[in-house]
Amino acid sequence: QVQLVESGGGLVQPGGSLRLSCAASGSIFLLNAIMGWYRQAPGKQRELVATITKSGSTNYADSVKDRFSISRDNAKNTVYLQMNSLKPEGTAVYYCHTNIVNMNFWGKGTLVTVSS
Repeated sequence: QVQLVESGGGLVQPGGSLRLSCAASGSIFLLNAIMGWYRQAPGKQRELVATITKSGSTNYADSVKDRFSISRDNAKNTVYLQMNSLKPEGTAVYYCHTNIVNMNFWGKGTLVTVSS
């Protein structure tokens, strides 16, 4: 089955950077799938952070547009989220997501804590 495994989370100071990775496997349809990163902060709803198509077209939430960058390595079936200038409100569990044949698939998440 489709499996998404995030990594790269951790504790970082405000203004710092982290790069998250999502290793995807389990379906040939992943080659053409839109991949995305979502996050869920404590006490808040899950929200879209960024998405990327097979060809590399991206979109971002307004809150991260000038600080985060999503990319993908199709040969490795891996999606990345480079997070720069992190803010305390960026503290959240970050989830990798894709949709294949009208089914949603989620990773288990990786925790990012932005704190001094």
